[in-house]
Order: sequence, then structure tokens, then C-alpha cells
Amino acid sequence: MEKIWLKSYAPGIPAEIDFEKTTLSDGLARSAKRFPNSTALIFQSTKISYRELDDMVSRFAGALVSLGIRPGDAVATLLPNIVQMVVAYYGAMRAGAVVALNNPLYTDRELEHQYNDSGSKFLVCLDVLTPRMINLRPKTGITKIISCHIRDFLPFPLKQLFPFVRKGMHLKTPAAPDVLEFMDLVKKYPPIAQPHKPQWEDTAALLYTGGTTGVSKGVQLTHRNLSSNVQQSRAWFQDFGEGTEIVVGCLPFFHSFGMTTAMNMAVFYGWADVLVPKPEPQAILEAISKNKASYMPAVPTLYNGLINFPELKKYDITSLRGCFSGGAPLPMETIRKLEELKGSQICEGYGSTEP
Repeated sequence: MEKIWLKSYAPGIPAEIDFEKTTLSDGLARSAKRFPNSTALIFQSTKISYRELDDMVSRFAGALVSLGIRPGDAVATLLPNIVQMVVAYYGAMRAGAVVALNNPLYTDRELEHQYNDSGSKFLVCLDVLTPRMINLRPKTGITKIISCHIRDFLPFPLKQLFPFVRKGMHLKTPAAPDVLEFMDLVKKYPPIAQPHKPQWEDTAALLYTGGTTGVSKGVQLTHRNLSSNVQQSRAWFQDFGEGTEIVVGCLPFFHSFGMTTAMNMAVFYGWADVLVPKPEPQAILEAISKNKASYMPAVPTLYNGLINFPELKKYDITSLRGCFSGGAPLPMETIRKLEELKGSQICEGYGSTEP
């Protein structure tokens, strides 16, 4: 049977892919070996190299194992796109744990269900959410909470000014049993001695559905699912190099779209990822312009927000060579305007959390 859809593929796009059986954790280790001094993460002008990221991931994995996490245990995250999110995600996998990704905007009732459904034993969360999670913990199987601060990776002098600028935010972790500081763990514990080597079909992550037809359901994604999806997404951008691209990480990493096309794809191929915790037009435009970003995955509402931003002309976005859109249909008018602004490839995909 003729595969007529192949006629719509751009030149060079393969009809089939021979997937390499490399897990995400091994992909990070490979990127750190190939590009040790290259930038892996950019957060508010702070740059983390691949050597530094791989070391933090190994130290966090070592901390988890020392504190009692065993292969197959679930470690929950409740974080926006910050450095600790990436470290916790890959550190949990390197320790052999299943990463249970949760939305920081969810209510306590929704989170209680998800924590219990996943059987999460540890929770890595943002400091402003820590007091709530301490109160919620008795209703779940969570034994330890690891608190993360945005200020931990802010450059000077933002780190010093942050407590004054954000007075309404809770910045001090409450003194409570088994509530730990993220930075204390990565400083105290040595890199994991023997990183866990999972099977290709082992569960790597739990992502939760929207719950539009009932309670949200935890979808089990294997190492094969996650790695293959990254390789599939990469295939649409044939002119991208390894260790050379700069990604705008504005899609939330706790959703499948952002997790795959912004975080995992960047790490797997040694690209720099500009972390945008709050995806608003100005923040995204600044991330593109300041860092000369070459690739951005986003949803149509974000693309429309950029196009219609009143001060768009102040920002240079011509460095973008590829865009990925998903989550909803991308209107032709939006595609036309984006191409006029940057003149580069726009790929549109569809999918779901379910494998």
C-alpha cells in the first residue's frame, strides 16, 4: 500500500527510524562525555555545563539511594522549569526510581490522589509549596520531602536581591521531620557508585492525564517510550547538529510535550536548554533574543502570544531555525506570520501522554 503521507515529509526526513537503545540517563552521560564544557542549562543567566549537570544528577541519585530509594520506587516532582527539575528527573532515573511528574498548579485533593496512585515515597517540590505538602503528607505514602529554592541558581546580584523582590514568597524551608534541602543533598552525598541499569521495557516515568473523564490516570512510560519519542522528534530537524543547538524550554517539563521536545531532546543531543519557568511572551522573547536560540517547541497559544506581543519588534528572533507545535491545531495564519518573522521550518505534531 502506498504511504501517501510520506509525500508531505520535507526532504531528508526518514520514513523509518532504527532506534538506538540508549536510555535518557545514558544519553546524559554520553552528552557529558562528548560535550563536558558545553552549556547544558541556562537559568536567569546562570549557565550549567554538561559536566556540572551530570555530576549533580549523580550526586542526587546517590542521595536518593542513601536515603532509602530502591529500583522501582516512585519519586514525585512538583516543580516548574528550573535547574532542580532537570536534576531530580535524571537523578531519580539514575537511581532506578520511577519519576512521577505532577503539576504545581494542582489542588491538594488532586495531588493526594496522584501521590497515592503512583505510590510515591519521596517528593521534590518548590519551596513555596513545601508547607502545603508537609500538611498533605500524612494522607499519602510520602516519607521525605526535598525542598528546592529558585534562588539557589540565580546569578549575583539577583540571588541577594531575590528575597526583597519576592517578599510574598515563602523562602525558608520549615523545620519538620524528613524535610530536606535539595542543595544540601547534592553537596553532602558523593556521586552514585553504581548507576542503575534499567531494562529497555522498565517503567521510567508516570505522567498524569487531564482527568477530563474522571480522576487523572498515571500513564506508565517505559525507557523505550521516552528514548524513542526523543529520537522521533529529532528526526524532523535534519539540519540540527549535535552539541550545537539552543532550546527555549518554555513548555512545562511535567507535561509529555515539554518533557520530550524541550528537556529530553536537548539533553540527549547535547544542546543548551534555556529554562523558562513562567511561559509568558516577554520572557520567551527575551530567552530567544538574549541566547540566540535556534529551536523552540511550543503550543499555538504561545506562538500567537509572541506574534501579538506589542513590543515584538524590540526582540531579534531570527536565530530560530526550527519550531515544533503541538497541543492543538496551529492555524495557517499563525504559521504564515511565524515564517515571515523568522523564515524557518515549523513542524506540527500530535499525540498524547498515553503510549
